[in-house]
Amino acid sequence: MSIEHDIETGKSDLRNISGLVGDAMAQVAKLFQNEVDLAKAELGEKAQRLGKAFGLLAGGAVLVIPAIVMALFALSSALISAGWSPTLAYLTSAIVAAAISGALFAVGIKRLDARSLTPQETIRQLEKDKDTVKGMVR
Repeated sequence: MSIEHDIETGKSDLRNISGLVGDAMAQVAKLFQNEVDLAKAELGEKAQRLGKAFGLLAGGAVLVIPAIVMALFALSSALISAGWSPTLAYLTSAIVAAAISGALFAVGIKRLDARSLTPQETIRQLEKDKDTVKGMVR
């Protein structure tokens, strides 16, 4: 074998290596783009969930008000008819209303928990990708 053949083989190997490096970089870029797409999808899902939680809070607050007011008047009237003083009957009705509103807000706040809104799948996948890229670099 001649020196020219060795030089040609070396150039060919260099082209193969540069092609492999280029392919690896393209794969990393595609992987990154896939992760961005996954994050967008997951964050969109979390935003939709957040919107639904706010909708439930608002709907609950708006729709329950007339029903509770009427129920509280009925409770107060029943207590007054049972011989309670009007002040004590209305105070008892107010305490009942506070308990119901506290329960509604507790449910709404529970649905807004930050841990349930974080993009867990994206974070898990990014950790895997980091390990994969580290393995490719070695």
